[in-house]
Amino acid sequence: MRMKIALLFFALLPFVSVAQSNVLNKTQLLQDVKVLSADSLGGRLSGSSGNKRAQQYIEKRFQQLGLQPYNKSYKQFFTLVNRELGSLQATNLIGYIPGKSGKAIVITAHYDHVGQRGNEIYNGADDNASGVGGLLAAIAYFSKNKPDHTLIFAALDAEEQGLKGAEAFLKNPPVPVKDILLNVNMDMLGLNTKGELYASGAYHYPQLKPLLEKVKPRAKARLLLGHDRPEQLHDDWTNQSDHYHFHKHNIPFAYFGVESHAHYHKPTDEYEALTPDFYADAAALVIDFIRIADKHFSK
Repeated sequence: MRMKIALLFFALLPFVSVAQSNVLNKTQLLQDVKVLSADSLGGRLSGSSGNKRAQQYIEKRFQQLGLQPYNKSYKQFFTLVNRELGSLQATNLIGYIPGKSGKAIVITAHYDHVGQRGNEIYNGADDNASGVGGLLAAIAYFSKNKPDHTLIFAALDAEEQGLKGAEAFLKNPPVPVKDILLNVNMDMLGLNTKGELYASGAYHYPQLKPLLEKVKPRAKARLLLGHDRPEQLHDDWTNQSDHYHFHKHNIPFAYFGVESHAHYHKPTDEYEALTPDFYADAAALVIDFIRIADKHFSK
């Protein structure tokens, strides 16, 4: 009997859901965030030298992961008008993994933060080095597990300056807007002591609710829906990050993030303040959703 049970167990192994398997390299995930939130990047304010160093690191990681650029370059330049610095050049970093269809899912995370104030550096480990780490982890996964639809990955600049990177992306998108099925936006995935990651967007796009509900909990993180109802006022996240510009174009969005915490926009938003086990599972939940959505849109 034991032999038969063992044989049955191993026979079922190929059917174990990917949603319950390891979909990312936790060590690499944390290393990416550690680099992007280091003092040497000076808080990654748009137009700063530290922001450019962040660009260089992300470009290198895109290359390592085999992400394909559009027109031989990951860079999408746009002009940003800053009240303190005047007019300056900002940069989105965009690449893609080709799919089998002519439609695309756009996955976004902003890499800029608020820079320095006096002698204090605002490193933005959770906001939003954590989202960029999740974006890189998703690239790594789908580079090895080819999607049905083209996945466009955009590390956006100038979110902290009024969502300007997302606005620039949609003014000059790499594919026609009509061919974008969905935006998956990650902004603050890395710090939560209750194991709660929120997905916002299903109120506006009810067709996403059953897809989000298919995302199974992981050991240290579970997905909750909310923060997208207009009557909730300050708890409505609809216009709080880059997904808002996709929403303005009637593109469905799923925004993944944690609730605000004591380190939000503070110098204490440091790598050491993150909750690593939660963060790894939260990033994995986003990958699980992208996989589910990609398959759903193929039906």
